[in-house]
Amino acid sequence: MANIGYIGLGAMGSRMAARLIAKGHTVTGYNRTRSKAQWLLDKGMRWGTTPREVAAAADVTFVMVTDSTALEGVSGGADGFIAGLGPGKIVVEMSTVSPALSRSVAEAARARGADMVDSPVSGSISTLEQGKLTMMVGGRKDTYEKVHPLLLDIGPKATHVGGNGLALSMKIALNLAITTQLLAFAEGILLAEKAGIDRKTAVEVYTNSALASPMLQYRGPFVLDMPKEAWFDMRMMQKDTTLALDLGRRLGVSLPLTSLSNEFLTAARSMGLEHRDCAAVFNVLATLSGVDA
Repeated sequence: MANIGYIGLGAMGSRMAARLIAKGHTVTGYNRTRSKAQWLLDKGMRWGTTPREVAAAADVTFVMVTDSTALEGVSGGADGFIAGLGPGKIVVEMSTVSPALSRSVAEAARARGADMVDSPVSGSISTLEQGKLTMMVGGRKDTYEKVHPLLLDIGPKATHVGGNGLALSMKIALNLAITTQLLAFAEGILLAEKAGIDRKTAVEVYTNSALASPMLQYRGPFVLDMPKEAWFDMRMMQKDTTLALDLGRRLGVSLPLTSLSNEFLTAARSMGLEHRDCAAVFNVLATLSGVDA
């Protein structure tokens, strides 16, 4: 059993921490709002008052925060997790952030004798709870091999894709397809509905067809009943499409579909849907089509 730290106990991070606790590991956690982590404390998680305290207490520290700004906030300064690192310690950074920033934080970890890998995830709350979450890992191969058993306690598959930052590049390449798939799905459902087919029936047919990806199978029904708590809200989705567009410009890769989907995310946010699940891009197209969402 490992001595683990977990920084960032939001919707995904808290559930990953819970899986690690259930596997018998000692977990010390930190979250900006302690009350949100109370259910984990009730399960036996220890509490760290700062990210530094968590990293100092743990051999392997997992980090799952919202964006690049949040990663800078929990990593740097006197209370950041970098200050709590020492020789032999490892950080597994699971947030979807700028690959360049992730490499910079990894360099800071190595300067203290520790190491860091980036390990973003593919999946949602649903796939995590079903034990189907998969992970990509970027960093030194020997460090990947050390943390691989812990990653398998979270989900069934973790793939080493190369050096630091490359797992994030892979995650960004994956996530740009979420909104484009959702928009194509929304167009199909609305076309069927306006042709006279009941929306529920159209969703059932679509999500059981050859066109339905796993993402559409669990998120498609949201157009019938949107969850009260967004699994992945508009702001987070646009953060990822913006990362993709920035990376595409830097690498000279044209991303026309991503550019279009990003505009729909902007429209959704302007309609007051910022905190709704990204599946609510359906509402934008429904409005354009004169259909009640």
